[in-house]
Amino acid sequence: MIMILQGVMVLLLYFLGALVIGLALTPSILLFMKLLQATASLHEGMRALVLGLGIAGGFFIFGLSFLLLVGFLNILLSLRLKEGTYGLTDGGSFKWYFLNALLQGVKAFFMDFMLLTPFASLFYRMMGAKLGRNVQINSKNIADLSLLEIGDNSVIGGNATVIGHIFEKKGLKLKKVKIGANVVVGLNSVIMPGVEIGAGAIVAAGAIVPKDTVIPPHTVYLGPSPERDK
Repeated sequence: MIMILQGVMVLLLYFLGALVIGLALTPSILLFMKLLQATASLHEGMRALVLGLGIAGGFFIFGLSFLLLVGFLNILLSLRLKEGTYGLTDGGSFKWYFLNALLQGVKAFFMDFMLLTPFASLFYRMMGAKLGRNVQINSKNIADLSLLEIGDNSVIGGNATVIGHIFEKKGLKLKKVKIGANVVVGLNSVIMPGVEIGAGAIVAAGAIVPKDTVIPPHTVYLGPSPERDK
């Protein structure tokens, strides 16, 4: 029965994904159709150049349209995640599946072009993340955005992973990740659900911060110590 429900959810997500992508593509397609008409009398070489520029520009128009549509859809449907533990067939799990699917679409199509730009911060805020001033995020491996809080002047290094979810025996567990001001999260590090990082702390490159870990302010975190694991 669970397999059937999951199959139905996947098909529904495919349909909604196709709808959002189709809407986001509409401005670019309209631009290309106009260019086809406007360049009909041009020499082949010049026409190819104009159409090529139009296709390239259309890609960026599509990317920006897609991320704005996803953000507005999140706001319109009030898809903000809430902390808690959910069964695989609960409404909270379906909301997480849906949001994750939308976010994966943005990552696949346009996230590489948004990193370290104002568009990334705008998108994250539209998806529910609480970001301070001058936050720099240089990774597209940021999930569960409505469970994320980052203070002023903090930096998330390249390819770092920050997630607010984990699957346990009881099901899907969602918990906030709180990163204070002036924090540096090193490249390739992993921040798990429930982690709290104090102001001015540094997470070393490649470090794994287990769930519910509290890192004191102004400390350097290298990874779980043997004493902590005993």
